[in-house]
Amino acid sequence: MLHNELLHEKVKESVISVLPITLIVLILSITIAPLSAGVLTLFLFGAALLITGMGFFTLGVDMSMIPMGEGIGVQLSKARKIIIPLIVCFILGVLITIAEPDLQVLAEQVPSIPNMMLILTVAVGVGFFLLIAQLRMLLKIPTSYILIFFYIIIFSLTLFTPADFIPVSFDSGGVTTGPITVPFIMAIGIGMASVRSDKNSSSDSFGLTAICSMGPILSVLLLGIFYHPEDTEYASVSIAQIATTREAALAFIRAVPRYAEEVAVALIPIALVFIIFQCVFKRFHSRQLLKMGSGFLYSYIGLVLFLTGVNVGFMPAGQYIGSTIAGSSLAWLLVPIGVVIGYFIVRAEPAVQVLTRQVEDVTNGSITQKSIASALSIGIAAAVGIAMLRILTGINIMWFLIPGYLLSLMMTFFVPQIFTGIAFDSGGVASGPMTTTFLLPLAVGACEAVGGNILTDAFGIVAMVAMTPLLTIQMLGLADQLRRKARKKQFILQMQQVEDCIMYFD
Repeated sequence: MLHNELLHEKVKESVISVLPITLIVLILSITIAPLSAGVLTLFLFGAALLITGMGFFTLGVDMSMIPMGEGIGVQLSKARKIIIPLIVCFILGVLITIAEPDLQVLAEQVPSIPNMMLILTVAVGVGFFLLIAQLRMLLKIPTSYILIFFYIIIFSLTLFTPADFIPVSFDSGGVTTGPITVPFIMAIGIGMASVRSDKNSSSDSFGLTAICSMGPILSVLLLGIFYHPEDTEYASVSIAQIATTREAALAFIRAVPRYAEEVAVALIPIALVFIIFQCVFKRFHSRQLLKMGSGFLYSYIGLVLFLTGVNVGFMPAGQYIGSTIAGSSLAWLLVPIGVVIGYFIVRAEPAVQVLTRQVEDVTNGSITQKSIASALSIGIAAAVGIAMLRILTGINIMWFLIPGYLLSLMMTFFVPQIFTGIAFDSGGVASGPMTTTFLLPLAVGACEAVGGNILTDAFGIVAMVAMTPLLTIQMLGLADQLRRKARKKQFILQMQQVEDCIMYFD
């Protein structure tokens, strides 16, 4: 009964998150980007599956992934020999990344690089950087130092990497931290920090996702330097011709087994790791295990429905809208439309729901879900607007990435450490399934229509979505710090006035 009430609440939250982007597409479809009846039907069916799937998934994450990750994090921090936690972190990073559906979606859209080569390259990068994140927490190194050091290396490598690989490398850093990776990695960080009682323990709860996001960028840049494909032509995805609602329903039914298999492959390694963990440490009681088992089932059902909805319903709509607007005389409208879509679409990302909730929990409500969500929406709105501008003008992405990352890294010296961790985590979290299955096809469709280079102009939208939250969340932190200083100054002033009054009457 309790689970039904919680599920009802989660689905209600999903409706609020998904409804705005659905309405935007409907408005576009009856104004400047008319969709065929088949594509619109697929989109509406997909929206219904997305809402239901997100409700199941977020409930399942709360019941299973988060307590599981926290338990593993606590035990890793208690290990006497440092080598064992480091090995476990590397293995977990590789397994979770191979399982991440977002990465598989990106790999299928990247030409010339075999899917498994790209996936394994990214997985090794995440595993290595999860190991570095563990070392950072053990040695109590500030997150900003790690970020600055490795981003210097990353941007130095771009000087030697072919131009076609650079947007893909930054995109891979964004998509890797998706709906499976984020809850698990963040929970591990919270568990590892919870055994400490020092003043930086809550700050260290965040930052693992940020550090892990650098691994794929670095590893794919290195792949670009040493791997030279013969063909880098992008193969456009054809849009299925749907004539009736029955054909639309059948398209989803036929796709369910594929995504059911993908999600099973994704979750089984995590389940096996947890079973081994439980057999060794016996941390959870039978009632907790039963609850976590139910949560795992909810997560599985939710992710299958979600991925089926966004891949079958949202991808064709995104590509069709992008190509229609860009191919018209009103191509410039792509920029403001991108801003509006970006503002609302981030709220439909399942991992964003997890992040905002965990931020509010860890900070005891001092940083609210609403404030983080608003800062993310503003950042993603700017990111998608800039991405559309790049498609229309062909501006090199490095003109935005270098100043953006430089400014965000400089801000780490002026904002509280917890905001740095949250900001860089948010960058990875914001670029999830909705970005890879709606925004990226939107960009590809628009780029094809204007005759641009898809690899350098369309790809990179995920990278932009991953970068802008670094600025907006840290600005939120800076504003919070200034408010605290102002309140403290006001309090001191009031106390001085009280003391002056007392002295006067004495």
